[in-house]
Amino acid sequence: MINDSFNERQQFILQILENGEVLAISQIFQTIKKDFTKSVAQITVNRDIKELVKKGFLEKRGGGRTTAYQLSAYYHFLRPIDSRIYFEQEEDERTINDRFNFSIFEILQNPFTKKEREILKKWHEIHQNNLKTFSPAGLKKEFERLVIEFSWKSSKIEGNTYSLLETEHLIVTREEAKGHSKEEARMIFGHKNVLEYIRNNTGDFQKLSVSKIIDIHRLLTEELKIQKGLRKHPVRIVGTRYKPLDNEFQIREALGKACEWVNRENDFFTQAFLIIALIAYIQPFGDGNKRTSRMIGNAVLLANKSCPLSYRSVNEVEYKKAMILFYEQNNISLFKKLFLEQFEFAVNNYFS
Repeated sequence: MINDSFNERQQFILQILENGEVLAISQIFQTIKKDFTKSVAQITVNRDIKELVKKGFLEKRGGGRTTAYQLSAYYHFLRPIDSRIYFEQEEDERTINDRFNFSIFEILQNPFTKKEREILKKWHEIHQNNLKTFSPAGLKKEFERLVIEFSWKSSKIEGNTYSLLETEHLIVTREEAKGHSKEEARMIFGHKNVLEYIRNNTGDFQKLSVSKIIDIHRLLTEELKIQKGLRKHPVRIVGTRYKPLDNEFQIREALGKACEWVNRENDFFTQAFLIIALIAYIQPFGDGNKRTSRMIGNAVLLANKSCPLSYRSVNEVEYKKAMILFYEQNNISLFKKLFLEQFEFAVNNYFS
């Protein structure tokens, strides 16, 4: 987590500034002298602050004797937030960013700590080694299992009521379960067909573009009564006052920026993670945004020969809370936790 990036003193400095204060080094040092558990020299505090600025967690204000420091937008992007406490407040009571933040692309950098990157790399290497133990037939069978479980859970996050066993039966036999709508079956088949399409065309997703995302959304919702293409009308999201962009030109521009930003990244985990969050944040379509974001995230992972996420063990409410926290606070901490957990789960449960 983000705390891996700080020593104990630096964490205390960040706590001092947590309520939005803009303080000079002398003020920070006096607070440390008064409240910190250990004796610290001012030169050490100066060094800690300099390092926090270099890492992007503090912003410098003014100059010379008037120099002061405050928490950066990047810190707010990553800082841990207790979701239980946050969501104790009703949506109308929470203080939020209720409009699209056009500066979001400037703060989206290095979401993973060094330790987290090392963990992701280790799991990726385990996955690579696991793949070598499978025959082509075995790989096909394992991918089919992942397809079933991803199609089930991603659909369930969107309110689909098929059980996992009903989803398996539907995909294997094409027989729809009783007591469910045809729309639910079509949603599941949409997931299945698109994930299989991506696996057979991984080279297409080495780089992302607006047109590719639109195409995936179209394929994913092909049999559903959902408007295709970028939306031309406002949308609202259940559980939050956040209002996504409502202008088609701005939506296209934001989605294009998201693709540019992701394509500049060298780390494919960062690419997958950010595109999932950004598509959901931009809400470029009238419906099907989060499922499209999950599918595009998996496309990035598959394009880099890594393990796609099934989300099988994720709690649907926690997933939605993670997204809302990003919408309202531009904070990615909860979603990052879920992403790390789901990648570990995927590596341990598929092709293993």
